[in-house]
Amino acid sequence: MAIHFPRPFQHKHPPVRSVNELDAEQATVGQRAADAVVRVVGSWQFIIIQSSVLSVWVVLNVTAWIHHWDPYPFILMNLVLSLQAAYTAPMIMMSQNRQAARDRLEAHNDYLTNLRAEEEIRAVLDHLAAQDSALMEILQKMAGDGGGTPLAPPSSDAEGETPGAQRSPDGETGGAGEAGFQA
Repeated sequence: MAIHFPRPFQHKHPPVRSVNELDAEQATVGQRAADAVVRVVGSWQFIIIQSSVLSVWVVLNVTAWIHHWDPYPFILMNLVLSLQAAYTAPMIMMSQNRQAARDRLEAHNDYLTNLRAEEEIRAVLDHLAAQDSALMEILQKMAGDGGGTPLAPPSSDAEGETPGAQRSPDGETGGAGEAGFQA
């Protein structure tokens, strides 16, 4: 009987690339600008600075320390905030669309990686199965040459104990290497 092993596994796929690198390569100038605006507008630093500027604006116009350039109800401030919202909202949406596209790319990359891993795991399992059968053939031949009985895979007895386990007088099971000495 000849022992046969599967052919060595061949990696037939291109190397795995970072999704971040792919995303950076595909980004246009407008997309990078939208991401930069979102990074700034979506930060606590921007919120604190904007809140401070608006508070100073209101205090200066209410207390009249300087000429009232925007008296209450702060129509000029509302105009500035509306313009800011009109420009930042589409940029935020562009950045979110870009992030959604990046997430789809990452999900696809994960799927391909899982397929490759499954293929490689299958190859490892096939190789292990071939090793098991080769070992069984070798053990069968050794048992046949030595005059003993053919070997079978190890199994456990009815109570779930491993073969060769010894039961102590108090009912505990232990391995063959455990020895209980009595004085």
